[in-house]
Amino acid sequence: MLSRLAESLYWIGRYIERADDTARIVDSYVHRMVEDPLNNEDATCRSLLSILGIAVDATTPITVEDTLQAIVYDEENPSAIGGALRGAFENARRSRDHISSEMWICLNTTHHRLPHTEMNARQMGPATYLQFVRERAALFTGLTESTLSRDDGWQFLMLGRSIERIDMTARLLTARLVGADHAPDWLALLRACGAMEAFLRSARQGHQPNEVAAFLLLDRLFPRSILYALNTADGCLLELHPSNERIASPDLARQSLARARSRLEFIDPEHMIDQLPDLLPMIEETCWQVNDAISAKFFRHANAVVWSSEGAL
Repeated sequence: MLSRLAESLYWIGRYIERADDTARIVDSYVHRMVEDPLNNEDATCRSLLSILGIAVDATTPITVEDTLQAIVYDEENPSAIGGALRGAFENARRSRDHISSEMWICLNTTHHRLPHTEMNARQMGPATYLQFVRERAALFTGLTESTLSRDDGWQFLMLGRSIERIDMTARLLTARLVGADHAPDWLALLRACGAMEAFLRSARQGHQPNEVAAFLLLDRLFPRSILYALNTADGCLLELHPSNERIASPDLARQSLARARSRLEFIDPEHMIDQLPDLLPMIEETCWQVNDAISAKFFRHANAVVWSSEGAL
């Protein structure tokens, strides 16, 4: 597969996951602001912006409208939903021969319906826009699962999705840890990750913060947990570059994933909250290192599209 096509598929996976996760996170924050009459709008908006790494002026008050423009509607910012969907569309247009026609139709339809959906959302509130994004992301994911061959293109798309999922979950947990007074509670955080029902059906007892954090980091069966996504990403890399050597050649991406997995595998889940301040920066750094290693090994040498606050991707 040509490197430019592999890169396009990788970023389609990342962008669609980014749009879906951002819509879930914004929805949970908006609900908090609507339901809590004592909510500090400025502090809550700053907490939300910090998840996506968007720096704001400490002296200028931040409104909900400002926040929605920055992380939902802005098509020029790849950290925003609009920008992520635009990025997915542009990459799909460059790789139409390597995705199914149904996947292309889904992204093309989403691209053309987004401005009308945004116009309605600005008048009626962001809920319709966020629901539309989540539904279209789910449709694209379903079409990908059912219409794409499990070849190298599939592996690159799944690899991108997994890396983005790891990063977004770590960012959400970081915001909850740092800005606990203004972030959604732990059960709302589960809803933002699409993990509420899976968590409640698990064998764990109670809804304590430590158990929620352990579930989102360590659960081996839930596809949005960090450990599950790390395993998926490693499996994709192994499929893309299998080796029969007795002493494997260094693979920087797999080495970074292995270090993060080992750290999580042997951690004490009973004291997860106390270890989050050390774990979460390590996980985010792992995402940057893996992205750099993947780009250097498989893609043309060009600057990757990064989050607003990142300088190392």
